[in-house]
Amino acid sequence: MSPAAAGAAPPQPSELTIAGVDEVGRGCWFGPVFAAAVILPDQARAPLAAAGLTDSKALSARRRAQLVPLITAHTSQWALGQASAAEIDRHGIRTATEWAMVRALQRLVVPPDLVLVDGVLPLRCWPGEQRTVVRGDSQHLEIAAASVLAKQARDALISRLARHHPGYGLERHAGYGTALHRQALLQLGPTPLHRRSFLTKVLVA
Repeated sequence: MSPAAAGAAPPQPSELTIAGVDEVGRGCWFGPVFAAAVILPDQARAPLAAAGLTDSKALSARRRAQLVPLITAHTSQWALGQASAAEIDRHGIRTATEWAMVRALQRLVVPPDLVLVDGVLPLRCWPGEQRTVVRGDSQHLEIAAASVLAKQARDALISRLARHHPGYGLERHAGYGTALHRQALLQLGPTPLHRRSFLTKVLVA
């Protein structure tokens, strides 16, 4: 997909810039893994916290949708990245997830001085300073904002792809492993956008 970035003018080089980065779709059977990178100015923190910004998994779909324009209006910079199902199959999910995160970071107008990575695994291919944060999406607003933007962007893509691949229930489970998804795979077989490396046991009737 094309790069996505929005926000106010980039910060001055003398200012320390901190980007939060998070991924979504790591455990799915279908489609790409998505990531977002977000840099927040100090004045954005109070309104975003007051709006209830937190880990996207703790928010309803309606609330996430309401938060997206608020997040994009208050960020200094934000960007999306993804890695395809083919890349996941070829290189493994960890590497593909790292690529999605790094692609999001590379699309920021100004590289951050520090990257906060949700989880325990560092980005091996990111040359700059970084810090992993367990449950970072509930501790740092940068990471929480990234989780919401990545989740909404991926869900929107899967909803569009569901129209091109009917019968799998993608619009209901967003590509995750459910009984409905498994039954559809057994009946219809995988599409070119399914992660074949994830389906070795699923496709055993």
